[in-house]
Amino acid sequence: MLISSHIQLTQEEIARIEVADFGLGQLEVQGLELITYINTDRYCAKDLVLFPRQTCPEHLHPQIANVPGKMETFRCRVGVVYLYVEGEPTPEISAIIPSGSEDCYTVMNEIVLHPGEQYTIEPGIKHWFQAGEQGAIISEFSSTSRDEFDIFTDLRIQRMPTIREDE
Repeated sequence: MLISSHIQLTQEEIARIEVADFGLGQLEVQGLELITYINTDRYCAKDLVLFPRQTCPEHLHPQIANVPGKMETFRCRVGVVYLYVEGEPTPEISAIIPSGSEDCYTVMNEIVLHPGEQYTIEPGIKHWFQAGEQGAIISEFSSTSRDEFDIFTDLRIQRMPTIREDE
């Protein structure tokens, strides 16, 4: 697994790894694995791990009251990342849009990130990303993360997990 071979984590951090399938039940296709190192009222640092061709669905970070949406810088650490943001569409994109969710991916301005390259996403900008054939690790440096307020293009998505109790 990528995370064990490239990122050193404490036992406490390992216990806090979040596996997000966004309520779609397609983790290996549309999902994300992440560890948040710090998230305060001023800044946030995370590592995002993606399986080969795994996609984090299209979303944006909105303004909340008088606080601007999250501004984030993605720095590719391992693998290749295909990042899509608002702007002039790329004629032929490198990503494979998840089957059955084609209508939920609307921004197609492609930025390709290789290890050591980074890109900053301004607040309120729709974006999505996908790992290349080998998977990827991305370090995210951002303003405060408020994942529960993210707005996804796919209305089926549940960003925060729900806990079901068996009867």
